[in-house]
Amino acid sequence: MPRRYLLDFEKPLVELEKQIEQIRELARDSEVDVSQQLLQLETLATRRREEIFRSLTPAQKIQVARHPQRPSTLDFIQMFCDDWIELHGDRNGGDDMALIGGIGSINNISVLVIGHQKGRDTKENVVRNFGMAKPGGYRKALRLMQHADRFSLPILTFIDTPGAYAGLSAEEQGQGEAIARNLREMFGFQVPIIATIIGEGGSGGALGIGVADRLLMFEHSVYTVASPEACASILWRDSAKASEAATALKITGKDLLELGIIDEVLSEPAGGNNWAPLVAGKTLKSGIEKHLNELLKMSKNELLEQRYSKFRVLGKFIESNSIEEIQQELTQKID
Repeated sequence: MPRRYLLDFEKPLVELEKQIEQIRELARDSEVDVSQQLLQLETLATRRREEIFRSLTPAQKIQVARHPQRPSTLDFIQMFCDDWIELHGDRNGGDDMALIGGIGSINNISVLVIGHQKGRDTKENVVRNFGMAKPGGYRKALRLMQHADRFSLPILTFIDTPGAYAGLSAEEQGQGEAIARNLREMFGFQVPIIATIIGEGGSGGALGIGVADRLLMFEHSVYTVASPEACASILWRDSAKASEAATALKITGKDLLELGIIDEVLSEPAGGNNWAPLVAGKTLKSGIEKHLNELLKMSKNELLEQRYSKFRVLGKFIESNSIEEIQQELTQKID
């Protein structure tokens, strides 16, 4: 069993978990009945874990969303998607491993599934480019979505990326154009589209597969126009203020639900999805089934009209004379 990766705010649980493990070893090595003590300690650990994760700050939620053991797109596919067949290539000479896609079925309903894929360790992250897709990845996604539209397959997308790859090679290959084309084309697909933010939804990299009839989001996932580190560097020229930027950006599921950006927040097990991935898989499958059944009852025209209306009402404008005034307003809100 792989060693569990602990976040900073989980450290208070370490000593308690050591006591639980010591009692378990004692029970294995002797005939002493310690079941009552073990139950009390496990109950206490569960209660403390729930208390910690119930009061996470936006900055702490980012740590959970980026957890290296958090379930990925392929993990969820293996949990509940039957007859999964991965499809490769953008038909333009590339096959981006940071963005995967293929055909499968959920409860005998054939669907197309695409999503960002991160790695578990450094070696795999290098292969997956840390979940940051290049233009070929978004062109591959578009090719697969066009296939789904042609054969009337609902589209499921799983978002988990810090952003699209911003390297020189990506810009030379048309990163902005590739994402913009996806945005335009997804508005016109005549099949249901359900997007779920399973980890980190960052910037245009998330939007490239995020135009959907229903946008779901796990409780400790984040969805942001820019990473808090980048925002702090831009506004205050100090990345150390990332935690303040995370609060100001309104990146949590609760905030985004109130703003009307997302349609549902999916609950997570105490300790996050990495603590009980199978429970997270059941929650995600249930949420997808509910929204998919609703969308399948709509006609093609109703789908297109609802999707158009959904995005037309998003966003608010703040009129200001200068960027300095905007910075002052944000600073006052944080203070």
